[in-house]
Amino acid sequence: MAAQSDVVSLTFKALVESADRKFARVRDLPAYGRAQNHYFQKVFKAYMRLWKYQQENRSKLVEAGLNRWDIGEIASRIGQLYFNQYMRTSDARFLVEAYVFYEAILHRKYFEGAKAKDIGVRFKELRFYARFLLVSLILNRTEMVQFLVDRFRALVDDSKSNFRETNFKEWKLVVQEIVRFMEVNTAIANVRTLRYCVLFDSHPTSRPYVARYHARKVLKFQDAILTGYHRNEIKFAEITLDTYRMLQCLEWEPNGSFYQKHPVESVNQKHPVESYENGTVTDHSGASGLIDINLAADFTDPTLPRNPRKAILYRPSATHLLAVMATICEELPPEGIMLNIYQSQVESSGGSWKSSKNKVVSGTSSEQNSYASESHTNGKRDSSDYHDNYLWLGPRGTAGSNTLYPGDIIPFTRRPLFLIIDSDSSHAFKVLHGAERGEPSALLLSPLKPTFKNVAGVDTTHNGSQFTFFLTAPLQAFYQMVGLSSVSTDTDVYNDAEEMLSNAFSEWEVVLCTSNSLDLVWAQVLSDPFLRRLILRFIFCRSVLSTFCPPRDTEQYLPVCLPHLPSSVSPSSEVVRLAVLRLSNHLNVSNYFHFDDN
Repeated sequence: MAAQSDVVSLTFKALVESADRKFARVRDLPAYGRAQNHYFQKVFKAYMRLWKYQQENRSKLVEAGLNRWDIGEIASRIGQLYFNQYMRTSDARFLVEAYVFYEAILHRKYFEGAKAKDIGVRFKELRFYARFLLVSLILNRTEMVQFLVDRFRALVDDSKSNFRETNFKEWKLVVQEIVRFMEVNTAIANVRTLRYCVLFDSHPTSRPYVARYHARKVLKFQDAILTGYHRNEIKFAEITLDTYRMLQCLEWEPNGSFYQKHPVESVNQKHPVESYENGTVTDHSGASGLIDINLAADFTDPTLPRNPRKAILYRPSATHLLAVMATICEELPPEGIMLNIYQSQVESSGGSWKSSKNKVVSGTSSEQNSYASESHTNGKRDSSDYHDNYLWLGPRGTAGSNTLYPGDIIPFTRRPLFLIIDSDSSHAFKVLHGAERGEPSALLLSPLKPTFKNVAGVDTTHNGSQFTFFLTAPLQAFYQMVGLSSVSTDTDVYNDAEEMLSNAFSEWEVVLCTSNSLDLVWAQVLSDPFLRRLILRFIFCRSVLSTFCPPRDTEQYLPVCLPHLPSSVSPSSEVVRLAVLRLSNHLNVSNYFHFDDN
């Protein structure tokens, strides 16, 4: 009997070591590119063998000294594996699977039995909570996030008390990060989802026009790169507030009930908690350690298309960013288009501009330069146009590897690019228009300055970029700009405002789909729901700012699109101007705008 137990224990140890070795290889792989997916299959199979083996031999393993936290660590690794694969593929099923494992660990209290005895186990438990928080945050499980924050904070406090010789400063910072993040995000968490929701974002009246629309060339949006740098920005782990909003904006909202908010206590019904009885482990779910790894099929809609893949780069060096772009461009199918979103802020006294010192309206100190002429008298651009102005990707004092120049992007214009540049140096990238090396690029460039009714009440460093906010949550951005709160607004008033904005977008879709002057650059992406929605929200943002910002010196307060969109959707067009007028009248803020001057 003892010999058999030894065989089980040795086999289990071998399976753990094999799975961990494969996991280490997958963990170190870059989170972009399609070539490494077969590695995931190998490590997944290794952990499934390990998980099944501990289920079938749980009693013998417990007798040999297996702890509950050992099982929790295996489940946590599987959850981490699923989440890493979600980050590589943007497939929502992997995100849901990660949640299922983490939720089971929480409610079966795998780590709690260890109490405060082992510092190594405590660090495993802390990492589990941090990872579960990130998964819950991306899934918009607000109630679970709040619940986990309380548990996590208490665990950090307990750790400081029981392990006085260990510095838990980094874990205190993690708690502070998620608390700050939720303070900002909660303001829009209970409003409409940022994801593309067929119910809200597919407009019935314009749907036939969109369905019939077909350009001479149609591009498929399959890959996106999200990157940026701001000092003291709100973030959790390596997901900044602006990146989080754009990450959500570029995904489908599943119709499954899993995404609907419900109290965290109800999940106990799905994963009954194991408990100790007479010194042994009793699993009330029937099969010991059972976690259903196929639950994602019940929570995701198989009829939805795949989410576009997203490479999230947190404060990358310029060389790393360019390497990622090169990899994705190389793997892009002939009819594919890559979306690049750069979010940046000038960091040094020299800035990315050469003259004309101005302060950003929000109070963030920076220096800017009015945009240099796109062409010289001889009709040619000078090389300095591409290499004097730039985006910051890192802290000041390390300019060389932390700056991205317009000229750095030109080699990638051999493939179709859709560029969104959200920076106080965004207009420097106008020089890309007409300088492409093969395919004309679509450019959406942010204003050089944000503008608000109550400047003192908005901290753009903590509340994210105004331009990104308009592209991901346009009505909430409008509220913020005019000094209203969506939380304190009457629900019917807010819902009516949503309906008005939806109707306006539907009208503009028809205008774009029937326009005879729509540039091919926009025409070839108009059939894609994500890119079309970004274009519509840009039109709204530009129109709102053009009538809200001071009539003089408006150029620095307005976003720019290149090539130009048709005049039929310009801020002065009747169909666009009336939509903004109706919305401002509905919210009783029309006196803040300059409709007559327009």
